Amino acid sequence: MTSPVAIQFVPADTGPLATHTGRIALLSGPEVKGAIPRALSRLTKGAVDRALASPAFAKLKPGEGMELAWPTGLAAEALHLVKLAPKAESAAARKAGATIGAKLGDGDMLVLAPGISGAHEVAFGLALRAYRFAERKSEAAKPYGAVQMMVAEPEAVAAKAGPMAAVAEGVFFTRDLVSEPSNILTTHDFAARLAAMQELGLDVEILEEDDLEKLGMRTLLAVGMGSDCPSKVVVMRWNGGGDEAPLALVGKGVCFDSGGISLKPAAGMEDMTMDMGGAAVVAGVMRTLALRKSKSNVVGLVGLVENMPSGRAQRPGDVVTSMKGDTIQVTNTDAEGRLVLADVLWYAQERFKPSGIIDLATLTGAVIIALGHENTGVFSNHDAFCNEFLKAARHEGEGAWRLPLGEAYDAKLKSDIADIRNSTGARDAGSIVAACFLQRFVKPDMPWIHLDIAGTALTKSETAFAPKGATGWGVRAINRLIAARES
Repeated sequence: MTSPVAIQFVPADTGPLATHTGRIALLSGPEVKGAIPRALSRLTKGAVDRALASPAFAKLKPGEGMELAWPTGLAAEALHLVKLAPKAESAAARKAGATIGAKLGDGDMLVLAPGISGAHEVAFGLALRAYRFAERKSEAAKPYGAVQMMVAEPEAVAAKAGPMAAVAEGVFFTRDLVSEPSNILTTHDFAARLAAMQELGLDVEILEEDDLEKLGMRTLLAVGMGSDCPSKVVVMRWNGGGDEAPLALVGKGVCFDSGGISLKPAAGMEDMTMDMGGAAVVAGVMRTLALRKSKSNVVGLVGLVENMPSGRAQRPGDVVTSMKGDTIQVTNTDAEGRLVLADVLWYAQERFKPSGIIDLATLTGAVIIALGHENTGVFSNHDAFCNEFLKAARHEGEGAWRLPLGEAYDAKLKSDIADIRNSTGARDAGSIVAACFLQRFVKPDMPWIHLDIAGTALTKSETAFAPKGATGWGVRAINRLIAARES
């Protein structure tokens, strides 16, 4: 997998400033204060003073930067001046780190942050932004250069940065999974990558089609009937919290979604390699928990299928019976993710009796129409649980917006020949109706959150902490929610 760039924390020292040959980043306010900035200013014959006092620097927002190429008096190819107050809030510190991370190349980077109290947050932002998926390139990408960060107390900063490095690795694991093409990341390969996390201390169990048939997961199995890739459910358990009931994370893992018999248009279908984004986030969270040795009990369950058209595929109009026992009329085979989640949600409750459930899925295009690519659609039956998550998402800067549920929306699922139908065929309230479908497979007293990440799992342009492509949205917020419960 893609590994986050390693960051070494070292004491502040003016010695290397003149001879460093890669790039240098200075975190500073508009005034030159401290031995490091003053030494830089002397070496550059006042260029640093003039740049920090310039109108261009004044216009920068906290965390943004400007570049001086081939600065006089330095061997460095560039000097980045990043605007950041010594006691800046974590959001600004992470943004400053991301600004630096976006400039990493194969040369070494020296980050000067001796007076920054949130240097560990800067390092986290840097690590998150310095990502590239190059596994399928014929020529190996040059690795990023070494990163050294000069700080006042290296050991203390490193201790704070350690758990954040675990989160970054979980985010990268998620991004890699979402970025992989479907001929590589088959249901077999996905399950194998999850099984390999047993080395980290996770308990991983793979349920094959025979197991799923015995359990009655007929709606999940129906989605994968048209594919040569067998459907699977992977269960990952982290038991760090004693005897407490686990939090359950449930992810949609459609490794490729052609739409089935209700075939999608050709334009853009190549993006449907990311339709396993919900399962990828669950996997990334579980990896993070194992790496940071979380003191919580969490079970992650992912339904892995491929939705393909063939002579064996389910047809529009078919009626299938869920593990719960409800019958479902399949009016659109492209509304398949909710069929996968229905059985896995019920199984999670029946087997693990969780304290709450969060499910994640690239479920509807309608949520993109509603919220764009800036916010995930959030649905919940439990205000306190939902607010707890939204607080975590705000702290992590991961956009999330709560949308309603209600009987009027649920009534749209009525079928003439079965208990419910999987799709209304209408354009109105598509993401809400899909959430109402899922709610039918959540027991009334079970705290539950549904996250529709169709717009946030993968983007066509860069975001604050990721280049264009897979974002890893949700790993940070869910990990923070879990960590807050540990304290």
